[in-house]
Amino acid sequence: MMANSPADILLELEEAIAACSPERCGRILSGIVHLLTASRDRPQELLVNVVDGVLLRLANRVAPDSLIQLSRALAELPVAPQETLRHLASHEDSAVACPILLKSQALSAADLETVATSCGESHRLAIASRARVEAAVAEVLVIRGGRTVCLALLRNPGARFSDAAYTALVENGSADDAITKALALRPGTPDLVVRRLLSISPGKALAKPSAVAAPGQGAAPGVAAALIAPKRPCSADYASARPEIVALNRVGKLNDSTVNRFAIRGETANLFTALSVLSGAPIEIVEHVMIDDDCEALVMACRASRLNWATTLAILSNRGGARLSFAERERAQQIFETLLLSTSQWTVRWGEIAAGANTSDGRNRCTKMGVSR
Repeated sequence: MMANSPADILLELEEAIAACSPERCGRILSGIVHLLTASRDRPQELLVNVVDGVLLRLANRVAPDSLIQLSRALAELPVAPQETLRHLASHEDSAVACPILLKSQALSAADLETVATSCGESHRLAIASRARVEAAVAEVLVIRGGRTVCLALLRNPGARFSDAAYTALVENGSADDAITKALALRPGTPDLVVRRLLSISPGKALAKPSAVAAPGQGAAPGVAAALIAPKRPCSADYASARPEIVALNRVGKLNDSTVNRFAIRGETANLFTALSVLSGAPIEIVEHVMIDDDCEALVMACRASRLNWATTLAILSNRGGARLSFAERERAQQIFETLLLSTSQWTVRWGEIAAGANTSDGRNRCTKMGVSR
């Protein structure tokens, strides 16, 4: 008697598959994939639901090469058989799983979270490299994944981050300079997150091996809260840095992102030269305000350079000396926001700051200019 219902047809097909050799299963699999990819004018939902169970049975019978081909084909489909898709996405062989994890739009965020939780690092890395990563998925990747996964997410413009993900990244960044830099330089990172990041791990890119306690030894009092002062550039350093800085400024690329990067990476010659070029102040004045205990003059130099607050904070947090307290950061921001650009530029170039650079005590120059403490 002929089978009439789809269920009967599928049952007979599954019985036939059970008796087939892997080679014949591979041919059947190829035929079904061709049916799926060549019938875009047919109701795809109905078709994929019909063949889903068959594909799943075939996937357990064919050679790895056939599975990889199946994964690549299904990854391109906007509508794909869900059970088969999940089976392949969580496959232990990353060559099978990764095409789907990287490209498939038919996988839900919940499916991706499940894979990120239960599978290996190569699976998580593929998810982190998708064209778009939802915030809930990124949160699981940050918490479960390692350094490479976190960096891939931070460098992916299509990734979205929740508050919990940012918190985890800040914690990771406290022990990893690359994560600190990637998070601080990523466009769209909230200013509050940058503040937290730089307050926890300021100047880390400048740290010297001697500043790290030996295994089993506690840090000396005050070491954890102190920064390593950046090495003052010499004339040759400035001569080497200036042509590139001037060229960047000429084409409009000496901007907040570039200066922020100089500060975080500890590129002092580039940073000092950039502030000099942007503010119009001699390099001697920039050197003076960078080492002054009072941060007011440096805030004014940054304001005169048309830098934003996030970049100014990065410079303040990576210049060396004692770590800024929360109250000091709040005061610095208040000064930054109340200063006029014209006043800052005049003062840095010709005013009290310029005069203070030639004296042994320029500590109170900003008070003389009427900047309240």
